[in-house]
Amino acid sequence: MNDLPKVRRLEAVGFRAWPAASAQYDGSWLCRLTAGHPSRRLNSVNPLDPSDIRDIAIRLEKAAKRFSDYGRPLLVRQTPLTPPQLIAFMDDAGWADVGHTIVMTANLADLAREEGVDHLPSRDVGRFVDARIRVAGDDPALKPGLTEIINAIKPEVGLFIFEEADFGPTAVTLAVQDNDLAGILQLGVAEARRGQGTGTAVLHAALRWARLKGARQAWVQVEADNAAAIALYRRAGFNDAYRYTYRGPEAA
Repeated sequence: MNDLPKVRRLEAVGFRAWPAASAQYDGSWLCRLTAGHPSRRLNSVNPLDPSDIRDIAIRLEKAAKRFSDYGRPLLVRQTPLTPPQLIAFMDDAGWADVGHTIVMTANLADLAREEGVDHLPSRDVGRFVDARIRVAGDDPALKPGLTEIINAIKPEVGLFIFEEADFGPTAVTLAVQDNDLAGILQLGVAEARRGQGTGTAVLHAALRWARLKGARQAWVQVEADNAAAIALYRRAGFNDAYRYTYRGPEAA
């Protein structure tokens, strides 16, 4: 059984940590759209009240038009807050599951105190974005959109870049400290440096910074099929909080 107040709080800090360019409410359904980045987290309908079940078909039709205007396929992010009637509607209509994600949390008081002492965050968003694109092998065309997203984050952000003089960036992540919670996002390790503890090192540097800033608990959203990342977070003390699924019409 999910702890719905905890889910609501983690959803709220997640939206603040990774802000969409457009965020519009239809009742308690939050429609997030971002022309500059294709991330499903930034381009999805997010129902936030299990009791909000009015006019499901009409509201989905309106959302589909809005998504079409952005050149995006309609996606609903199905979390423990999604009304059962909406889930049944999608089931009956044959909507596909197009991605599963695990939300994990960790108690920062359990973090080893010596980790990450020598690594401080960067303030250079452009440098961070370049490093992220390089270590992840992402499309360089995503740079303007990713830069815009990071610059729009309102809570305090720590940008972590690990580098080697003869290699360049080896790992990156960013931490968003929001009162007593800290989100870990965009963690990536260069392919040639994976399996060497680099991911653990950059993760702990970000977690230590967040704890020093006053965060007591960390959270992360990781794709359910990313076994290496899940193992990394579990070793760091993260445990499952809840799961969510992206769903879209078969035509999408």
